[in-house]
Formats: sequence, C-alpha cells, structure tokens
Amino acid sequence: MVYSSSHLPLLLFTLFQLIVIQNHLFCKADPTDGFTPISISQSNFEIQKPYDVPVNQRYSFIDGVHKFWVYKTDKPHTTSSQTKPRSEIRITGNDYSSGVRQFEGYFYVPSGSSGVSIMQVFGASPSSTTLMLRVYDGTLYYYREKVIESNIYNRWIRLNVIHDVGASKLKVYINGILKHEPSGRGGDHHYFKFGVYTQDNESNRMESRWRGIKLFKK
Repeated sequence: MVYSSSHLPLLLFTLFQLIVIQNHLFCKADPTDGFTPISISQSNFEIQKPYDVPVNQRYSFIDGVHKFWVYKTDKPHTTSSQTKPRSEIRITGNDYSSGVRQFEGYFYVPSGSSGVSIMQVFGASPSSTTLMLRVYDGTLYYYREKVIESNIYNRWIRLNVIHDVGASKLKVYINGILKHEPSGRGGDHHYFKFGVYTQDNESNRMESRWRGIKLFKK
C-alpha cells in the first residue's frame, strides 16, 4: 500500500499514540518516582534490644544485611518498659511532622517467625503507631486487619511505605505494586522503625533481615 505525503502527519500521530499506550501498559511507575533521596548512614540507626543482653546477641550487620532476632521470653528494651521484647532499629535524625516521607527496604523473614511486627511508622494519637506491618504464619498483614502479602517466608521482598501527613494517607507497596492505602492515625511526630517487635500469638523465636534501607521525601 502506498501512502501520499498528506497521510504522513496522521501516520506519525497514530504511531506516537501507540507508543504512549505501550509505555502505559508495560512501564509501571516506581514508588520512588518524584521523591528526593534523604542521606542516611549507620549513625542514623539506633538499635533497641532487650536491656539485659549485649547488642550482638540480638542483632548483626554483615555484608549489608541487618539481622534481628528475639525470643518471646526476652526482657523489654528498658527496665521501666512494659512492652514486649524487640530487636529493632529506630531511624534517628529524620523525624517528621509534615510533608510526605517514604521508607524503602528489602526484607526477609525465615520460616517459623510469627506474631511479630517487622516495620512501623511510629507516632499516632491516641495509639502509638500510624502503621504496623506484622507477620502471622507466613503472611504479612497491616496490623491484623488486612493481608498485604501471602507466602513471604524465605524470600527477599521489596517494601515501600509512603506517609502523606497532611492528607492523612499511607501507601504500602510490595515489589513495586500498591497493596494497601490505609488512612493515617493522627499524631504530630513520626519516624520509621524496622526489625522484630513481639506481638500476639508469637512464636518462640522471631527473626527478620533487612537490606537496602532508604528514605525519601517530597
């Protein structure tokens, strides 16, 4: 078939539309698009662990991997605390009360770890947390209200959590796919935590591993 020069603009426009449609169908936006990285280092990682044991008995950092483990019979992180056992990192130097912040990390939970929170957005009113991601029997939950991802044991998973304080909204992404958009829970002072923090129906030993921790802002 032969096209005249008068058809050329229409053909080019049609080709452009096809390219746009193809990009829309096959190129997914990344959760970090439009965000600015925040510089963090090991100095921003405050480790919280049972008060009566050394750090190296509940936490290690080897080859870029943070490993946390705790036992349900462990002590809390301070002598005055009434909370359950934990081995967590509280990210310091980046607390926020407004704007949009994002946490990114890759996590790994070995078989058997259950009844444990592995990531938190701390700060809420009247409760303590705006978001908590818990593991029960190999499934990742938003608190105990919604399944975020099934069959998480023994594999590395990318997690992105976006917190828009002004809009009182959060977004939870697993491997770049939006899984949940819960509402905020109030509060005017927030920060991120990751590791293991004992919840209900806990296993005897709880563990999570993390790498590639990043923070972003808008």
